[in-house]
Amino acid sequence: MTERRSGTGGLGPLTHVRWIAGGTGAGKSTVAAALAERYGVRVYDGDRAEHRWLARCTPDRHPHLHAARDRPPGALWAERSPREIFAGMASLHGETVGFLAEDLAAAPSDRITVVDYFGILPGHLLPLLHRPDHAVFLVPTAGFRARKLRERYADPARARANWGDQDPEAMLAKRLARDALWDDEVRRQARAHGLDVITVDGHTPAADITRRLAGRFGLEPARR
Repeated sequence: MTERRSGTGGLGPLTHVRWIAGGTGAGKSTVAAALAERYGVRVYDGDRAEHRWLARCTPDRHPHLHAARDRPPGALWAERSPREIFAGMASLHGETVGFLAEDLAAAPSDRITVVDYFGILPGHLLPLLHRPDHAVFLVPTAGFRARKLRERYADPARARANWGDQDPEAMLAKRLARDALWDDEVRRQARAHGLDVITVDGHTPAADITRRLAGRFGLEPARR
């Protein structure tokens, strides 16, 4: 697949930023929260930021993101196959990178910021990356992700917020198939760019992954 790069507004590598990206259901947010608690880092929640980006996107610069902006929950999932959903992801085409760069440039840089975000691929991350060991991509096994997403969407309110009145089981099946395609692209690009992927299968405790990333990111325990 051809990588498309979104502009970063001339912003270069961010020396104070560390990156936890990868696949859904891999425990990125759990690890980021633990790093904040134990090491005092600031966490940037990319999934939450996406909701703000919708108001800033334009049809010419962000066609895929803009196309999803005013659609009811579940509409784009119901109408397309998993591969079509994957091909229409704004993050696949680098449409969210500029927003991410703008947000990080405007935020304080007095301490380490850990970006917790699913929607950035290795090739799009490179212009913002200070050192290869400042980024890691957590990718779950298929079985681990299926268990986690079934737990997540067992809440009917959460399922409706994502998929509206569509059949939750059918939508979850599409979600899992779409996410597998994303994982493949993450792994492919990570290999091409010399960036690291950690496979998450549930056997390694989150605390161990947290300690591993703290060492990798050069973090020191927060002073109490």
